Amino acid sequence: MRIALASGDGIGPEIMAATLDLFRAAGVDRHVEFVPVEMGKSVFEKGNTRGMTDEAVRVVEDCGLLFKGPMETPKGGGGKSINVTARKIWSAFANYRHFRSLPGVKTPFSHLDLDFAIVRENVEDTYGGIEHRMSDDVTVCKRVISAPGSDEVMRFAFEAARRSGITLVHCGHKANIMKLTDGMFLERFKAIAAGYPEITTGDVIVDALCMNLVMKPKQYRMVILPNLQGDIVSDLAAGLVGGLGFAPSANIGSNISIFEAVHGTAPDIAGKGIANPTALVLSGLMMLRHIGLVRHAAAIENALLSALEGGVRTGDFGDPQRPVLGTADFIKGIAARLGSEPRTVKPAAVPAGGADAVTARPPVRPAGPVVMHTFTGLRKEIVGVDMYLDGKLSAAATAAMLERTCEGSPFRLSLISCRGTQVWPRGSVFTECVDYWRARFEVRDGATVGQQEAVQLVGKVAQEHVVTEYALLRTFDGVRGFSMAQGQ
Repeated sequence: MRIALASGDGIGPEIMAATLDLFRAAGVDRHVEFVPVEMGKSVFEKGNTRGMTDEAVRVVEDCGLLFKGPMETPKGGGGKSINVTARKIWSAFANYRHFRSLPGVKTPFSHLDLDFAIVRENVEDTYGGIEHRMSDDVTVCKRVISAPGSDEVMRFAFEAARRSGITLVHCGHKANIMKLTDGMFLERFKAIAAGYPEITTGDVIVDALCMNLVMKPKQYRMVILPNLQGDIVSDLAAGLVGGLGFAPSANIGSNISIFEAVHGTAPDIAGKGIANPTALVLSGLMMLRHIGLVRHAAAIENALLSALEGGVRTGDFGDPQRPVLGTADFIKGIAARLGSEPRTVKPAAVPAGGADAVTARPPVRPAGPVVMHTFTGLRKEIVGVDMYLDGKLSAAATAAMLERTCEGSPFRLSLISCRGTQVWPRGSVFTECVDYWRARFEVRDGATVGQQEAVQLVGKVAQEHVVTEYALLRTFDGVRGFSMAQGQ
């Protein structure tokens, strides 16, 4: 099987070369071929804002797998994060990170022998990067949560839990505040969980989750989170086991999956041969298991654990009593222990009937983008329209003008809010406002409207105000599909 290989920037080429040396020592090269592709800083510097060549895209899509080192994102202009771009364009919808206390890696939590996973939705949420400047004072980022996207990551997580013998799965969320977006994420968690009756489930508000992970982390075995919250919580979890240098990462898609080290490029030590390759090695082991080389992965993991027990370490382990090795010698210390098992921690096991040959296959290239649906045939009714205005007048003056504008129409002005808080017709004089109003028009009692009437009203309002955006207010099978304002 062919695997696309992007060594990365900074310390990336050093730790990738060392990792591949270890894999060769374990016989991985008899089953897979690594195909180098051009991605990262060098591509950005040539003016390619995607950060990857067309040939790299073709190779990754032909292979279905990408093994990559850390990559640098241009600061300021020049392109978005290549890490996020790769996950999104190839729909690697689930970020899977396994956190385990490792021998020789000392943290305040080492004595707890931690072993848990974070599954993060990897494509949607604010990571769509859909942002606009709406007025002098206000910029807006749109948060997108979909039912099909949520279902994908939930199914992956529950299947991964089933394969790993995990019997407790939580959903982390902020549905108490973001009632529609996180509310949908939590609703889909509960719906998918119903298909896994052997797994106990629970949900936890994300701020409480962060506190609990620091105070009593062993109460969690797997937590599923939306993208942004999952990004933050997974780095917090990495801190419990020693940092990003000891935390593997997999980005799983239906067709293309990416395995990578998610720590930085460490340009200050690049080229010195002292970088720690552990995170990349562990990410590579997730990849080997993903394609069916479970015996190879177990042998390498046990050799790594045995080496760590024996004091084999690079300079970032924080143990001044142990000799410090460079990257290459660290890997040699692991390779020398192939065939050994750790004594002080549980060794990696091969599942019953585990394969020792590649079982994964490259993807079949689809004819076009895949359109997913979870709900079909819902009854939808327009009950109003929200308009967002670049507001130069007071809320009261704006309301007076808007009420005149909608006279004789099937709509009435029901609300003006600022930053989500109602300021008209009721509000507090202590509410601080910026130059960005949301004006809500609701359908008058007894009236029936379609999109055309709503757009006509937008046009009338636009004759006196700058309408930066509008959104239809709809019900879905009678359930309100929009939020209330604070104080409404």
